Amino acid sequence: MQRVMLRAKLHRATVTEADLNYEGSCGIDEDLLDAADMKEFEYIELYNINNGERFSTYVIKAPRGSGVISLNGAAARKAHVGDLLIICTYAPMSETEVSSYKPKVVLLDERNAIKEIRKFD
Repeated sequence: MQRVMLRAKLHRATVTEADLNYEGSCGIDEDLLDAADMKEFEYIELYNINNGERFSTYVIKAPRGSGVISLNGAAARKAHVGDLLIICTYAPMSETEVSSYKPKVVLLDERNAIKEIRKFD
């Protein structure tokens, strides 16, 4: 049996841009992608802390060091600039993998700078 487990999370990411006319996706600063081990075009779930919206899209790279979290296309209707998001990826894992796996959790400040990378022991 496989379980779908949290693989990585960017916690309290602040939306910096929303562009309804873009083709769709979520732009994320490359430094944040590296810290959370997220990849361009990876499927993500997003949870808006401000309004409770839950939606999904995929990652595109935003410039390294920019702090950009941009919602594009239809996703731009789910949050406003300044809203806080939780951005998650999940992965199927075997029971053996689940017993030793720890997700990557990256806590962000109000400028989308890394505040802490949470370690689970």
